[in-house]
Amino acid sequence: MRLSKRGEYGLRAMIMLAGTPEKDASLPMVQIKEISQREQISAKFLEQILLTLKNAGLLHSKMGIGGGYYLAKPPSEISLGQIFRTLDGPVAPIKCVSQMAYEPCGCPDEQTCGLRMVMGDVRNAIANILDHTTLADVAKRQSDTRKKLGIK
Repeated sequence: MRLSKRGEYGLRAMIMLAGTPEKDASLPMVQIKEISQREQISAKFLEQILLTLKNAGLLHSKMGIGGGYYLAKPPSEISLGQIFRTLDGPVAPIKCVSQMAYEPCGCPDEQTCGLRMVMGDVRNAIANILDHTTLADVAKRQSDTRKKLGIK
């Protein structure tokens, strides 16, 4: 399991959308150009990532003047695990412990394989953190840290 640039950029963009102040009590809409500039991500690459997230039902978009991307659900209802799996696939460090893309490994006894047992623990720990951390959690943590440091 490794967070790819695609996964990293997608998570950063979603966190930015979650932390954008709301206007008129609706979810904020942000243009790709603004996300690209603030997060220092290629707009062309970001567009592909956001389209994948939109197709997965995590984002919506509006075309035209005043358009852009916005979260499909409140930030408290979108976990980092959902975003990670959408962009980077299974969380498992080896395929024989994957719950989404299981493939048998080459060891002689999968049931008693020590490596498989440890990698299963690793997968469970990472999945637990990603699946129980929402965009709202990260946006709040980021905001709190910025306040402590005196950063706007």
